[in-house]
Amino acid sequence: MNIMKKMKSTLALCLAVFFACTSSEARHGNGAEPQDTDKGRIVVSPDNRFLMYENGEPFYWFGDTAWMLVDKVSTEDARFYLSKRAEQGFTVVQVAALGDGFATFKSNYHGETGFTDPEYTVPNDRYFDHVEKIIDMAAEYGLVVAFLPNWGDKICSLYGSNTLIFDTEEKAENYGRYIGCRLKDKKNVIYVLGGDRPAVGEDNGKPFDIRDIVRAQARGIAVGICGREDYGWCTMTYHPNGWSTSAKWFHDDPWLDFNMEQNGHYFDNDIWDKIYRDYSLSPAKPVLDGEPTYESLNLKDMDNTVSSGFSVRRFMYHDLFSGAFGHTYGEGSMWRFYDPEIEGIADGFQQDKEETRCWKENMDLEGARQVIYAKNLIMSRPYFTRIPDNSLVTELYSGHQRITATRDTDNTYVMVYTEQGKPICLDTTPIGGGSVVKAWWFDPRTGEAEFIGEVLKGKQSEFRPETEGLGNDWVLVVDAYDSGYPAPGSATAKENL
Repeated sequence: MNIMKKMKSTLALCLAVFFACTSSEARHGNGAEPQDTDKGRIVVSPDNRFLMYENGEPFYWFGDTAWMLVDKVSTEDARFYLSKRAEQGFTVVQVAALGDGFATFKSNYHGETGFTDPEYTVPNDRYFDHVEKIIDMAAEYGLVVAFLPNWGDKICSLYGSNTLIFDTEEKAENYGRYIGCRLKDKKNVIYVLGGDRPAVGEDNGKPFDIRDIVRAQARGIAVGICGREDYGWCTMTYHPNGWSTSAKWFHDDPWLDFNMEQNGHYFDNDIWDKIYRDYSLSPAKPVLDGEPTYESLNLKDMDNTVSSGFSVRRFMYHDLFSGAFGHTYGEGSMWRFYDPEIEGIADGFQQDKEETRCWKENMDLEGARQVIYAKNLIMSRPYFTRIPDNSLVTELYSGHQRITATRDTDNTYVMVYTEQGKPICLDTTPIGGGSVVKAWWFDPRTGEAEFIGEVLKGKQSEFRPETEGLGNDWVLVVDAYDSGYPAPGSATAKENL
C-alpha cells in the first residue's frame, strides 16, 4: 500500500469512528433500555475476586457460548435464542462480531460484511447496526453480552486461517476506537479480546507475538469510550486458545480486569488446579472458565463418547469450588448455530452425533438446565465471601473421583462436590458456633435439596451420598446451625439481595 493510499484509509476509518460516535448517540433514544439500569454496568468487586454491578449488587456470570449469533442467525431467530436463554436463567451470552471465517470474504446472514473497503479499514455501518441490535435485544431480556470485537482469525493466522486483517497496532487500535465509540453507552457489554488464539506461539515453525496488537485494540476501545486511555470505563478480558489462560500473557496488564481460561474440550482435565492457579496469582483478579467442555460434543479422550450433562457438571462445580466467580456453558451445535436445512451452515465442523439436529432442538439439553441449578445453589448462600478451601476435607481423591470444597470467610457454610459420589470426610468444627450443624444433600441433576439433619460437629464427620459411580455426583452443603439460610438452591440468600 503506498503512503497516499494508507493516509486515505486511515482518514476514512477516523471519519467512520467520528460518525459512529455521533450516530450512536442519536440512536440511543430509540433503542431498548437495559433492565434495571440503575444497577450500572458490570465492574470488578473491591476484593478483586468477583464481578458486580456498579451499585454493589452481585453479578452472577452463568453464560452460554453463542459465538456466531451475529453472523449466522436472522434477527427473529436471535430474539428467540436470547429470550429462551433469559427464561432459562442464563445471565451472559458470549458473542463475536467478525466471527470465525465471517465478515471478510463471507457475509453475515443478512448479506453484510464488516468492511466496505478491500483493506478492511472502513467499517460497514450496516453490519455494526446489526451488532448493536443484538446487544440491545440482549439488554431487553436482562442479558449481558461478553462481546468479542472479532474472532482470533482476524488478528492471528494460526490454524491455517486466511482472514488476518488487523496485522498492525494502528489497524487494531483504530478498529478498537470504532467499537468503543459505538458501544460506549451500552451497560450490558463486557469486552473480550482474543478469540481462541494464543498471544505468543508458532505457526508452521514461524514464531508470532500478537500481544501488542491486543494491547492496541484494548487501548482503542478505552479511547473510543471515554476519549483517553482510561480502562476504568470498561470491563475487559482475553479469550485464549484451548488449555490456556489470559494470565499467561496479560495478567499484569491494566486493561485486563479478570482472567479467562479455556479448559475444553476433553473430559480428562484437572480443572481444579488450573482455576486455583489463576486464583492464587498476585495481584488478585477474578477468574472464569470461559470455554469448558461443551455438551453433545465428541470427547476425543473418551473414545469419542458424546459429552453429557455430567461432563458439563464436572467442569462447572470443580471450577466454581476452586475459585471461579461464575461459569460458561457451551453446546456442540449452539455455538455456531448449526442448521441442517441451510446449505453450508456447518462450515466444515460437522463431527458430532448431535449435529444432525438444528440448534433450536438442543436448547433444552440437560446440561443447560443443570447450569442454572448451580447458579441457584451459589445464590442461596452469601456471594462475596465465598472462597475455595479443601483443607476441611480429609480425602480429596484424584482424577475422576475428585472432591472439591468451597466455604465462606465467615465459616457460616461449606459446600463439597464429590464427582462420583465418594464419601466425604469433613471437619465440621469451624462451621458456626455451638456443637451442631445443619447438613443437606444437593442433587446437581435435579436442583433439589434433601435435608440430612442436625449433625454433631466433629473433626472427621462422614457423609455418604445415596449413589456412587460415574455420573453420580453430589454436593454436600453444611450450614452453621443459626445461619437461617434457605434450603440449598431454593431461594436467594438475603445477603445477595
